[in-house]
Amino acid sequence: MSFLSRQTVIAALTANALRPPRGRRSGLSSFAAGWLFGETAPQVLALTALDAAAHLTKGRRQGVRAKAGLALAAASTLGLTHMVRQSHRAAGVLDEALVEGLGVDYVEQLDEAPDPADLATTWRRLARPFDFRDDAVRVIRNLPYSEAGRRGHLDIYLPAAEDAITDAPVLLQVHGGAWSVGQKEHQARPLMNRMAAKGWVCVAINYRLSPRDPWPAHIVDVKRAIAWVRDNIADHGGDPDYLVITGGSAGGHLAALAALTPGDPEFQPGFEDADTSVRAAVPFYGVYDFAGSTGLANAIEMRDAFLGPRVLQTTWEDAPHVYEAASPILRITPDAPDFFVIHGDLDSLVAVEQARLFVAELRRTSARSVVYAELPGAQHAFDVFHSVRSTHAVRAVDRYLTWHWNTWRQGLSADSGAEPGQLDDAAGGSSVSPG
Repeated sequence: MSFLSRQTVIAALTANALRPPRGRRSGLSSFAAGWLFGETAPQVLALTALDAAAHLTKGRRQGVRAKAGLALAAASTLGLTHMVRQSHRAAGVLDEALVEGLGVDYVEQLDEAPDPADLATTWRRLARPFDFRDDAVRVIRNLPYSEAGRRGHLDIYLPAAEDAITDAPVLLQVHGGAWSVGQKEHQARPLMNRMAAKGWVCVAINYRLSPRDPWPAHIVDVKRAIAWVRDNIADHGGDPDYLVITGGSAGGHLAALAALTPGDPEFQPGFEDADTSVRAAVPFYGVYDFAGSTGLANAIEMRDAFLGPRVLQTTWEDAPHVYEAASPILRITPDAPDFFVIHGDLDSLVAVEQARLFVAELRRTSARSVVYAELPGAQHAFDVFHSVRSTHAVRAVDRYLTWHWNTWRQGLSADSGAEPGQLDDAAGGSSVSPG
């Protein structure tokens, strides 16, 4: 491939990452092209500079094609530099979100206040973004929690030290994949490794997928996993009374819905009496509106073009109550647990407005704390592997979880960090109601 061709591709990918188009078809293609590219912007920036330098050292400065290639390289360099700066900005955005949602003194509940070294970018880790090996962590794989075969298996991440742990806090991870693909081993590895290395017991689950298994099989399995954790996690050193749930995309939806529907018999067939409550939820770029109740075009299009035919396997017109029951934004009550909601403002698969409205409804209704971080320049699935932005997000979630665990075991609590209606303007002044 010629220098001009390479730089044309880089420029096109940079433009897509900076301004991804929206809509069902264009959004999917822009995500596929921009997700990996955007999170590896530092590496691409270095390669672009090296490519241009190599071209110049060979004396190839003349000619229209050479000049066009150099011009594209210069434009890409500016765009990529902006993307790297946005990734670094995530650190400040996340910390501001924690202060806003928990109060400026939240750091007093941490084991130790974060210092500049802890907040700095670890470039050695970024050189191997897909290397998830961690000598500080051991994994027990493929324990069955249901009778669904491998879709009913879970993995447990534990500290590698031989010293036995007891009454450790527990984090349950639910993978994403549009409710139809995905594996427990492939998502949130940076977060699970970090928390397990710090003494947490982390559980990553599979669950049944569509179209083979229609809704509500997915949430039923998540509930079964929560019940399994409560019954069995003490055998692995975890505290069955303290469980936080997290997940991304479809996993974010399932984590939020599970957190908001403890004991719902519709989602617990055959184990209606099981305690499926959680202490907090940390959904990443989740889907919060199955019913289209917000009126957002993104939610309605997703409902009619994908969720109905593939996941729920019924239409909105035939079964609106099914869509409403599956919508976290319609299941919020004053008893909702604490939430830390994270979303990217350039998400081309799930519009950031869904997260904004969900948080606004939480803050209007819930009596518990609500933290919301909207990350500039972030696409969908930004946290799947090691990157500048995902590193800052993992560290912020670590601080949140540590705050929450220490607060809970001291018998303290935190009210919502916003007055009722505070986010009305940001959410367009909308309130959400069924139908």
